[in-house]
Amino acid sequence: MAPAPSSTSSDITLHINGEKHSLPVDHRTTLLDALRERLDLTGTKKGCDQGQCGACTVLLDGRRAVSCLQLAVAADGREITTVEGLADGERLHPVQQAFLDLDGYQCGYCTPGQICSAIAVIEEHAAGWPSAVTGDIRPEAGPPPLSAEEIRERMSGNLCRCGAYVSIVQAVAQAAEAKTGEAAA
Repeated sequence: MAPAPSSTSSDITLHINGEKHSLPVDHRTTLLDALRERLDLTGTKKGCDQGQCGACTVLLDGRRAVSCLQLAVAADGREITTVEGLADGERLHPVQQAFLDLDGYQCGYCTPGQICSAIAVIEEHAAGWPSAVTGDIRPEAGPPPLSAEEIRERMSGNLCRCGAYVSIVQAVAQAAEAKTGEAAA
């Protein structure tokens, strides 16, 4: 007796931007395609579809992830934040506001991924995670200053074809300063 063929789809539940979405997906469906094609959350962009450009970056359980390489079934039950879920009503997230204030975008295609990545960069830095350019990685040294060099290294997985990097670095720095100011208040 031959074994029964295995199923190629599953019913999953995705917690996206504070809302629960249950849907059947083929096991080969990426999180990016589930967001864009199945749930009409088109803020997350499809760039290279190979994990190289960062346009599809979302927050998965608070950590950045390139959604074109993440299978939707592997995100079952996890918390996902897309660019659509960052603002608080009409009030933009501080990183969104900084990108707006400092022109951290040109054509805007990479901006959703840049913003999601920047939010994670600020959190990773505040938690003391070193980067490849961090000079002193000893835990007792604490987080290094969030210099332009640190920001560029930490944001290096997000490409901007328009070359808005100077403004992006400034926007991340401004948002990080705003977060530090909120924490001190």
